[in-house]
Amino acid sequence: MPSLATLWIPFTLIAAAGQVARNAMQRSLTAKLGTWGATNIRFLFGFPFSLLFLAAVLLTTGDRLPWPPLAFGPWLLLGALTQILGTGLMLLAMTDRSFVVTTAYLKTEAIQTAIFGFVFLGDPLSPTKLVAILIATVGVVITALRPGGERRFAEWKPTIIGLVAAASFALSAVGFRGAIITVEGVSFVTSASYTLVWGLFVQTLILSIYLLVRAPKVLRGIIVLWRPSMLAGFTGAFASQFWFLAFALTAAANVRTLALIEVLFAQAVSYYSFKQPISLRELFGILLIVAGVALLIAV
Repeated sequence: MPSLATLWIPFTLIAAAGQVARNAMQRSLTAKLGTWGATNIRFLFGFPFSLLFLAAVLLTTGDRLPWPPLAFGPWLLLGALTQILGTGLMLLAMTDRSFVVTTAYLKTEAIQTAIFGFVFLGDPLSPTKLVAILIATVGVVITALRPGGERRFAEWKPTIIGLVAAASFALSAVGFRGAIITVEGVSFVTSASYTLVWGLFVQTLILSIYLLVRAPKVLRGIIVLWRPSMLAGFTGAFASQFWFLAFALTAAANVRTLALIEVLFAQAVSYYSFKQPISLRELFGILLIVAGVALLIAV
């Protein structure tokens, strides 16, 4: 049985697998609801499930409902708002001809998370751990690039969009971890679940108001498609629950680096479901990811 100190590893693997499933469900709804409508599903329909998760945790652990300290709010807002910003930039990149390069820059999230976590939370960052994160990040960048994509690597637009989006997601991970560790006097499971509830509430409120003002038809479409949206919302909340449990136990950089294993899950889906062959470049990138993750876990 894994110890409490290593539980973040299975938590992260479960979260990464859940995220792959959630992305697949969101993708099927994007054509009908648009990108922001499909994005809001993970918040709007995930929020009720986060309440159920918290209720189950409180009943199981016997913890009281926490009262957040003053520091909780700023950390939570940092996590919630930067995640929305990162998503917006990522969606913007999808419409650009340099999307492949932007995606490669997006994969620097893990190394940026390590830096932000060290600066803002004092999370430990040993030289060996930094090397492990760099190896895994290089592997993901190599896997993300497509033939000819490296020609646009020096262009400023995909560089800025990719790096700022990655920084946004990195700050989001650090912000949510910062919020979780401020909740004291309860188990780590309760603090993680409590933070998830508030995070999804804030994100649901912001995106729903945005859609109400800018695209009310999309909100009506979400309601009409409530059945598939409910399943996608549950899967999203389930994945987020385990992300937050992992954040409660270890540095956000450890979680986001191990989460790069998601690339392997996606490659497996492409290979077995769509019969897409794996190139030598992708295989080399995958080997680097595995090596970096293995070194991270070993230290």
